This record gives sequence, structure tokens and C-alpha cells, in this order.
Amino acid sequence: MKVLKLSAQGLPQSWISLEQAVIHYAAGEVRWESGAQIARFRGGHNAISGEQSVIAINSIIGTKGVPSINPFELKPSLTNSKLFARDRNVCAYCGGHFHEEDLTREHIVPFARNGQDHWMNVVTACRPCNHRKGPRTPEQAHMPLLYAPYVPSLWEDFILRNRRILADQMEFLMAHVPKSSRLLA
Repeated sequence: MKVLKLSAQGLPQSWISLEQAVIHYAAGEVRWESGAQIARFRGGHNAISGEQSVIAINSIIGTKGVPSINPFELKPSLTNSKLFARDRNVCAYCGGHFHEEDLTREHIVPFARNGQDHWMNVVTACRPCNHRKGPRTPEQAHMPLLYAPYVPSLWEDFILRNRRILADQMEFLMAHVPKSSRLLA
């Protein structure tokens, strides 16, 4: 289970473990919290009062300080699982819906033609379509794309990189996803 860590301004910073969240709480770095309480950690007993320390962890936390990086300048890393999720496991050529193990990363402009490995040059393809297209462009192979590639936004990237998102975390992230996102389909 992961906690969605945001800047104090509400911009996504990272998915962190419960243990990392405890460190932020214990250090007094949590400025605000949202979502449901997802865990409680019990610590030692106070020598004077005898009370046991307890830290309750919420699913979304905003931390103090200014991030050292501007999240809008980050380019989302390209992985097959994020690509397939972006494209909803749908082949860009035949339109079929497939399991992840039956999909491939397909380069619109192939490496053999100096194509690059970046979000705007890749789509999801089933193995037969990828093989049929080969080292040609979609035009050369007479295989038009059914949808256009795009670079995921910061908010989409946070959704794409975590498979086990809690309902309140998903609601928070989806509220910021661009209206044109395939994730809204």
C-alpha cells in the first residue's frame, strides 16, 4: 500500500511507503492530509505520562517545504506497463483489447528509420500487428493508426505508475487529469 505524497501546494511528488510516511509524520513535515486513514503505527511509551505514541497515516499527505524539482518539467519515464495502461491495452492497428503479455511497444517510426524511443513515437500493438508492420511506417505498411500517441500529464503519470491506487487517491488524481485523457474513457 502506497501513500500519495504531495507538495504543500498540492502537486504530486511521489508514491511513498507507509514507513516513509511515518518518517514524515514523526519529523513534523506533514502540513495537511486528505483521504482515509489507512494505517496506525504504535511506538514506545512516554516515561512521564505512560502514554503510547500513535501515528495515524492518511492515504494522501501534503508535506512542508518547496520541492527541489519542478514536477511540470519532469518527463514521464516510458515503460511498457505505463504505455499499455495509457493505451488501455488496445492495439493501435487492429483495435483489439489484449492482456499485457500479448502486447508490444510499437515504434511508429521504426528504429531502422531513425525512430526514437519516446512517448510520441510509440503505441501499443498486439504481436501479430507489430510483426505485420515490421520495420515500416504505418503508411508504408498500409496500417493506419486508430489513435494518436501523447505524452501523459504529471497527474496521468502518477496514475500510470501505480497499479494499486486507493479510491480516494484515484479520485484526487482524476480530478486533475486533462479532459482529453484516454484515462477518462
